Amino acid sequence: MPEFTIKKLSTQSPGFSQQLQQLLAWDETDDLDIQQRVLAILADVRKNGDKAVINYTNRFDHRTISNASELELPKAILKAAWKNLPVEQANALQTAAERIRAYAEHQKIESWQYVEANGTVLGQKITPLDSVGLYVPGGKAAYPSSVLMNAIPAKVAGVGELIMVVPTPHGETNELVLAAAYLAGVDKVFSIGGAQAVAALAYGTQTIPAVAKIVGPGNIYVATAKKLVFGQVGIDMIAGPSEILIICDGKTNPDWIAMDMFSQAEHDENAQAILISDDANFLAAVEQSINKLLLEMERADIIKASLAARGAFIKVEHLDQAADVANRIAPEHLELSVADPEALCDKIRHAGAIFLGRYTAEALGDYCAGPNHVLPTSSTARFSSPLGVYDFQKRSSLINCSAAGAAMLGQTASILARGESLTAHARSAEYRIN
Repeated sequence: MPEFTIKKLSTQSPGFSQQLQQLLAWDETDDLDIQQRVLAILADVRKNGDKAVINYTNRFDHRTISNASELELPKAILKAAWKNLPVEQANALQTAAERIRAYAEHQKIESWQYVEANGTVLGQKITPLDSVGLYVPGGKAAYPSSVLMNAIPAKVAGVGELIMVVPTPHGETNELVLAAAYLAGVDKVFSIGGAQAVAALAYGTQTIPAVAKIVGPGNIYVATAKKLVFGQVGIDMIAGPSEILIICDGKTNPDWIAMDMFSQAEHDENAQAILISDDANFLAAVEQSINKLLLEMERADIIKASLAARGAFIKVEHLDQAADVANRIAPEHLELSVADPEALCDKIRHAGAIFLGRYTAEALGDYCAGPNHVLPTSSTARFSSPLGVYDFQKRSSLINCSAAGAAMLGQTASILARGESLTAHARSAEYRIN
């Protein structure tokens, strides 16, 4: 495999800001043709329920379903998948599940209230969502880790019913995915996928219950469907290509850093891996490692395409400047491979997940460290957060006025309401003034 040259940027370059903007640009313009197809599927499922879902499942997944009851995978199949796993895989899945659950337990938001001097009580009530739908990709893109990361926080939050949908092309299931569903406590599993699965979860059919929120990754049709049903149901996020940004002071083994970049680049050709350093010689060493290690990689063609199209080395003058660049990028994954990662972390404001120190590979976070691997991409870490227990809980405000409190607040509300010419509001408050 011939060597290739990765893009090289420098903060000292007069055109750096524009170059960085071009590097980060990701065309998320809606494909109108795909949108029209998805709209048609959503409308069909909303109108025809099970019949439409069966038709699309047979057509797209090459199956021969005749009755909607065939779509649900019995719990016995999930249990068998778990029981039949090789010991090594079962232990790894169990370890990951336990760590994800332990971390999630710390995220639970609790109800609270306080009492004012006049006896008025104000507070907040926390309740879990009644039901959640979890979309899991099928076929080659089968990720049991994604099942654990989405399902376990929902269960920790106390979600009443967790329904998983997963396509089974040609009727083929992925045993690890089914085992993960069993381990995570998924309540029902339906072997459907695509936009039709999102529609079924959003609107409900005769067989598939409607849910309050849909989470989980999928292809462009699934992502488009999630966008279009938002409002009817909640969604987690619309995820873009995977990203990793690494800040290194030049003291980490360059092979480690190259492989960390590969770990995200191997997802697909649109994934992005960026390395920032204040050491030009280290950047050159990592480039040598990339060309050397590429020869060993099973997904070398994908990695090379990703790095060539969207990868980059960024030379900065010092690590504080690296933090500034990182905050502009707001990456999904950020590795701080430096001598004092805690000090540098203090300067980071925008990142989905931060991996501190030379020994903390991003890949650990993907599988078993504990924090969730469902993270904001495409610079959305500027305003959004990783998936967590809080995404499966909702908040209700509590107001319990005493007579004295109603009299005091009524006067204020009356003045403001009349200022807005909303007389009924004002009189409603005034009735309760002693």
